[in-house]
Amino acid sequence: MLGVIVSLVALATGAGSTVDDRSGAAPGAADPIVESSRIDAVPIPADRSIASLADPDWVAEIAGRTGIPIRPLSAYAGAALRLAEEQPSCRLEWTTLAAIGRVETVHATIFDSALDRDGVSTPPIVGIPLDGDGVLAVPDTDGGALDGDTEWDRAVGPMQFIPSTWAIVGSDGNADGAADPQQIDDAVLTAARYLCRSDRDLADPADWVAAVHSYNPNLEYNDSVADFADRYATAANG
Repeated sequence: MLGVIVSLVALATGAGSTVDDRSGAAPGAADPIVESSRIDAVPIPADRSIASLADPDWVAEIAGRTGIPIRPLSAYAGAALRLAEEQPSCRLEWTTLAAIGRVETVHATIFDSALDRDGVSTPPIVGIPLDGDGVLAVPDTDGGALDGDTEWDRAVGPMQFIPSTWAIVGSDGNADGAADPQQIDDAVLTAARYLCRSDRDLADPADWVAAVHSYNPNLEYNDSVADFADRYATAANG
């Protein structure tokens, strides 16, 4: 399946990018599916943090196999479980979210950031200004409220959303009543819903590519996401 996905990526996207270029993209993707990498969907109360949804023993085991830190892995798995209930036809796998998190911010560790006890990026993760210099030109839309920049928008948080996108799709993943792009559960649930919009079935390679392309329309980026999704699925299979 990965070969099909990579071939479609090559047809659907343009030239490669750098890490800094990726920070300028607005944010989505079925990944290579390995059966034992899956987690079972169960009825989920809407007021539960997504980080509490996956079995802790499963999370610990998969973290050891993949090298993904436990805290973001809990968010990736929990968001996949939540979407399995909200939009079962989307068939989003946690490995896709993990791959995007890896490519975007190395699981919320880029720029010497780390997740605090509340799952918030500390210091905040803020990308380069989207000033048209090798990236899209996106004038400020939030008065600097999310990115600290009153001239240009910047992508923010572990999953790198720009403020104008966050204003539309930002979600509360940790059930605290607020949607914070720097909070890992909020950011990952938002990414999951973003990927699954437009009635996509991410078990379909073409829909997977379209979803990742909508997150960042760049060949190098799409190849990297497909590669990490495959690595994580294979590692989870043990």
